[in-house]
Amino acid sequence: MKIGIVGFPRSGKTTVFNALTGLDASVGFGGDPSKPNLGTIKVPDPRVDRLSEIFQPKKTTYGEVVFVDYPGRPDASNAIDRTTLAQMRDADALVHVVRAFADPSANREADAAGDIESFKAELLLADLEIVEKRLERLRKEKGVETDVGLLERCRDALEAERPLREVELSEIERRELSGYGFLSRLPVLVVVNVDEASAAAPLDTAVQTKLDDDSTQGMALSAQVEMEIASLDESDRGGFLADLGLDAPARDRFVRAAYGLLDLISFLTSGEDEVRAWPIARRTPAVRAAGKIHSDIERGFIRAEVVAYDDFIELGSDAKCREAGKLRLEGKGYEVRDGDIVHFRFNV
Repeated sequence: MKIGIVGFPRSGKTTVFNALTGLDASVGFGGDPSKPNLGTIKVPDPRVDRLSEIFQPKKTTYGEVVFVDYPGRPDASNAIDRTTLAQMRDADALVHVVRAFADPSANREADAAGDIESFKAELLLADLEIVEKRLERLRKEKGVETDVGLLERCRDALEAERPLREVELSEIERRELSGYGFLSRLPVLVVVNVDEASAAAPLDTAVQTKLDDDSTQGMALSAQVEMEIASLDESDRGGFLADLGLDAPARDRFVRAAYGLLDLISFLTSGEDEVRAWPIARRTPAVRAAGKIHSDIERGFIRAEVVAYDDFIELGSDAKCREAGKLRLEGKGYEVRDGDIVHFRFNV
């Protein structure tokens, strides 16, 4: 799962990146604009911890989130340059960081709701440019009518200021559009970067109204404070968070929000060699979930042996789960559920 962190200058997006990853990327301008900052975090999962206690495996592997912090430019004002737009197309989701704190060095006052609207407009215009160029080429080349019709629907939505993620598409149409890298199809989570005093406060009414109007999720965090928390030893974080009125560091709260944003779940595999969480999209069929582990398993899929995590913990072993009828044999079309412990049978 790759999540791109974007924002206008002085929004604090690199500080957010550092808070989430625990890294120390240089803030401000001056770095190479062609080289984003990359950071990977492991997704906390108490189910993985418990299974590791039971199996004592050689290896324990958590789900991972890759964060990409796209370099900003001091002359960009309220615009996203083409280099950054191109880099963003490789992301699975976007985090838009908006400034809601006073910054004497900024050339304007904070306007979080206005920045959300400006960012949305940037994505719509970038996608509209791609659609119009592609339609022009298809008409010259007398392209397939179905392709033209699909792109015309996209054009109409964009001109009506509707992101493409709001356009109803069939599975075939989604696949056809996947190669274009449309930015307004990506899920967006808005992170409102607030000062320390507002770290645990609800979002500003104007910002929340804007998010509701756009059907977009948002969360507030104080990036500078969270970056300091990320640098503390684990044992020292609890008291610091309690003083701020927070129940978890930004990383944990963000991962929960990101999973909801992408509609992700995790299935589990367990044994003496490895206990592992595998993030997948909700409603993924078993045969495609098998492909997350290895393409050979998907190609030679026979069946999946499935037991729910809670049933396994209650009964204590696969054998007892089988005796109680809790261990099931499922076929290719079974939609894997969050917390399923799965063992795939295959033959290649």
